Amino acid sequence: MKNYIQPGNTVTVTAPYDVVSGGGVLVGTIFGVAATSAKAGETVEIKLNGVYELGKTSAQAWTFGALAYWDDTNKAVTTTASGNTLIGKTLAVAANPSATGIVRLSAS
Repeated sequence: MKNYIQPGNTVTVTAPYDVVSGGGVLVGTIFGVAATSAKAGETVEIKLNGVYELGKTSAQAWTFGALAYWDDTNKAVTTTASGNTLIGKTLAVAANPSATGIVRLSAS
């Protein structure tokens, strides 16, 4: 195939804000987890799929298999759809309160 470019599991984007390695990054509607730290305006590789422990809205209790959304204002995963971007599904129960949760990303 002459039109094949790459698997697409990782892509390079311009960081829309300062990000740390392992942190969530939303560029347009594409969400990924930063492979390295980067300052706003620098390029950064983001992973588009996989299972990650990410910061979550602490005051939420999660069930297994719930839809997971990125709250770009608070830079955290939430189960609230309104105003947020769908990024995958929860893969573990998480208590209210708790700082992190397990999420399986769906390539966006």
